Amino acid sequence: MSALILASTSKTRALILRNAGVDFEPMAPAIDEEALKRQLRKQSLTAREQVAALSEAKALSISKAKPGRLVLGCDQMLLREDSVFDKPFDRQDARQHLRMLSGRSHILLTGAALAEDGVVIWHTLSEPRLTMHALTEAEIETYLDRMGEAAFTSVGAYQIESLGAQLFSQIEGDWFAILGLPLLPVMNFLRQRCPGT
Repeated sequence: MSALILASTSKTRALILRNAGVDFEPMAPAIDEEALKRQLRKQSLTAREQVAALSEAKALSISKAKPGRLVLGCDQMLLREDSVFDKPFDRQDARQHLRMLSGRSHILLTGAALAEDGVVIWHTLSEPRLTMHALTEAEIETYLDRMGEAAFTSVGAYQIESLGAQLFSQIEGDWFAILGLPLLPVMNFLRQRCPGT
């Protein structure tokens, strides 16, 4: 079977698949993600529905041009009560995200979809819960100083696999999903679909 296509340029997602021994080819999804998010929000979709739609759109954007190939699309949104968080735009936005998450729990919605020949054939949604300890203003500023622009590359302004681990008191759920790819459900599907891979 041809290698899986990962519809993502995320180094973390690529590392997860590589470390798990999955043969894959990374490709940037051919969508305007921000425009699609705006469109989905206008449709009053829930955060869970938006994550599913974005994951599927990423997979489909490549699948239509790569017949016979399995394409994996992923997306992530942070949900705190009724507020949805995307990646912060800049330091001020990151600061505000951390203030709003400080001392509270949130859900990190992580979706994955597999498409083949322009059709979604499988999807999953993982919902790990994370609790951030109460942060002082000084802790927030020190963290942002140390992270630099990397703080703008993840929802919630944190990368829990690195310095972001210092912000949390508890996590519950799938570690791989927290990193952006619900690996075990994906692997389970691939094993059933392609025994011996």
